[in-house]
Amino acid sequence: MAASLRETFKTKDQVTSKELEKGLKFIIYDGICTQSMGVLTGGAFLVAFALDLGASNFYIGLLAAIPFLAQTIQIPAVFLVEKVRARRGLSIIFSGISRMFWYPIALIPILFARDSSAGLYLLIASLILYAGLGAVAGTSWNSWMRDLIPQGILGRFFSKRMMISTAIGVVLTLLAGFVVDSWQAGYPDHKLHIYSILFIVGMAVGLYGLYFLWRTPEPDMNKQGEVPSMKSLFSRPLRDVNFRRLLIFSVPWSFAINLVTPFFTVYLLQRLGYSLSLVVGLSVLSQLTNIIFLRIWGRLSDRFSNKSILSVSGPLFLLCILAWPYTTMPEKYFFTLPLVVIIHILSGISMAGVTLGTSNIALKLSPSGYATSYIATSGILNSLSAGVASLVGGAIGLLFASKELVLSFEWSEPGRQFGVHALSLEGLDFLFVIAAVIGLYSVYRLHLVKEKGEVKERIIITELTAEVMQQMRSVSTIGGLRQLTSLPLYIARDSLRKRGQQRNSRKNRIV
Repeated sequence: MAASLRETFKTKDQVTSKELEKGLKFIIYDGICTQSMGVLTGGAFLVAFALDLGASNFYIGLLAAIPFLAQTIQIPAVFLVEKVRARRGLSIIFSGISRMFWYPIALIPILFARDSSAGLYLLIASLILYAGLGAVAGTSWNSWMRDLIPQGILGRFFSKRMMISTAIGVVLTLLAGFVVDSWQAGYPDHKLHIYSILFIVGMAVGLYGLYFLWRTPEPDMNKQGEVPSMKSLFSRPLRDVNFRRLLIFSVPWSFAINLVTPFFTVYLLQRLGYSLSLVVGLSVLSQLTNIIFLRIWGRLSDRFSNKSILSVSGPLFLLCILAWPYTTMPEKYFFTLPLVVIIHILSGISMAGVTLGTSNIALKLSPSGYATSYIATSGILNSLSAGVASLVGGAIGLLFASKELVLSFEWSEPGRQFGVHALSLEGLDFLFVIAAVIGLYSVYRLHLVKEKGEVKERIIITELTAEVMQQMRSVSTIGGLRQLTSLPLYIARDSLRKRGQQRNSRKNRIV
């Protein structure tokens, strides 16, 4: 098998500049296809599809856990890549087979129209195979890209690929959300069939992306790398005191975040009763904010440290989690939608810093020559933590589905009574509080990690504010916008000046 794959998917001793230029274009095209497939087959659409099939919170947690738990397959995949040594072939074959499992998922509304439980079982089984085979393809693809793309342009190239793919994905997400709502309004008796169309189209686009991978060159794996044993993979990073402290931070943090994030869409669709197009729009808003602030957090991390970035962005995201229960008091009220919008904006800001900081600090604290085992250890442990958290979150959501806790202040007098809800927890609200508590413990453990360039949180907040103001000034093209954003400062300054003048005037009169 290995020999036949190497014969079919021939590698090159040296990739010319012209071949590299074409290959980089094909990788971008493949990224667009992969992103489009992910938009049409995942996210809010997959959750909404599962809910329409009758999925409970436990099933939603299971669906979210599958991709994380599947990452453990990367361990045997490393050995497979080293043995076969045809990464382009492995990536194309395993990607193709995995993406084909969206076909049986698309048939669920047709085959199991009367038996939604059987449809859920087929959905879970297909997603397990899709994620597992995709993890093997991802392992070979990552190794292939590291050897193909020059290190000097690696960051710029993948940022360009991500920006193009994300921009197209945002437009496609909004369009698909509108189509789903329109279809279900016009054909309420066949509302699941629109998901079949989305999944088939997404699968077709994903399979078409493999054509670009076929045309992308692969450099030869010239040197036989030493594949670490399971014991050596974990032992050295765990013996490193500072890196162990980082893991004690990152593992519970991953658990806390993935305990709740799979259920944001459920909360919006079921608890708040929002339409799918509105939910998708909120998700896009968070993604756009994330992309904008990713560059800002990146500059701050270069100037200071990743730990300093995490010490600000982490607590900010925990505040966003704690704000979710206040979107209902205990039902929707006039401030619900504005609060949901604020939560999504702040979540995008904070998650940009969290994502950048957690990935970079693990790389920075990995000693030279051992980065592979350190990053692999961190990735596997965090993936396992995230997968288990999604399962636990589903179980907790199911357990507290009919529970309610209300704390209120009441004032009564003859002929009049007044009450205010200080806190109202129901169903998934309990999950948000539990996740925030675990997250606070994780942030506490972060302070024990040592990294060069650490500064106080207030310095990061000051610099972040300055970066935001600079970005606003640089993009301002409307006359007076700059003055408008600074209006509160001018008002405060004039007020203080007038008060000072009044005090001086009173002193002069006294004298």
